[in-house]
Amino acid sequence: MRRDRRSRRVALLAVLPMYLFTLAFVIGPLAYMLVLSFMRRSGAWGVEADFTLRNYLHIGEPVFLATFWQSLRLAFATTALVTLIGYPFGYFMARLTPKWRNRCMILLIVPFWTSSLMRLYGWMIVFRANGALDRLLMWAGLTDRPLKLLYTYPAVVVGMVYALVPFMIYSVYSSAEKLDMGLLEAARDLGAPRSHAFLTVALPLTMPGVGSGLVLTFIPSMGLYFIADILGGNKVVLVGTLIQEQLMKVHDWPFAAALSVVLMALTSLFLFVYRRATHSGELEGLV
Repeated sequence: MRRDRRSRRVALLAVLPMYLFTLAFVIGPLAYMLVLSFMRRSGAWGVEADFTLRNYLHIGEPVFLATFWQSLRLAFATTALVTLIGYPFGYFMARLTPKWRNRCMILLIVPFWTSSLMRLYGWMIVFRANGALDRLLMWAGLTDRPLKLLYTYPAVVVGMVYALVPFMIYSVYSSAEKLDMGLLEAARDLGAPRSHAFLTVALPLTMPGVGSGLVLTFIPSMGLYFIADILGGNKVVLVGTLIQEQLMKVHDWPFAAALSVVLMALTSLFLFVYRRATHSGELEGLV
């Protein structure tokens, strides 16, 4: 009995720092943000402890709803493109020899050794008028004038895809690496074409990696407002940009907290749908 109690105390002391850290730096700030969203702005920097729903009703105005819609549209477009690019890359990288596989992984990691802002400024050089992309297109005879792609919606999408595609690649790679190629060979031996064997065997078995990549792509794309600021200028305004303006320029902290709560609710809804979809898929597999 004493040993059991002692072991429980040791286990409790071992996990206590993690619980304290979660309470102080995760649950605490989230609770403060939730409470702040129901308060009222007072003065230039002050907050009045007066319960109100004005902040959430304010979000229902057309200009703010349009901002949320633009953020969701950009997130879905980014996630779709990242999936189309990242899945083939991760799948075929898992099929390479260990030597070339390590080389590809190093090439994917190298960009993370530099600042993301520096890499985005590199895209500004590519997209600016008479930049590298304009010169290449005019040299190939595809255009006869600069396209001025910088500060446009496509430039923001490219920046988002560039920043998030490694997460999809590594997620798919982790699932494809564990794939038993004997299953594909068995399907081919039974007469299934290569494409049909991939769609019925390889794709379902690598869907857990795709699901993880979707989560790691969709949720950050809702909040990477600095990419829209750099590559989109003031033409592409996301919810993150709106929150920053409320905090740094307008100084309306309760409204910024309300925007953050709604954004967090949207991402939580996506996670809930993902968990339900994966759970139902597991149940179907068991049946």
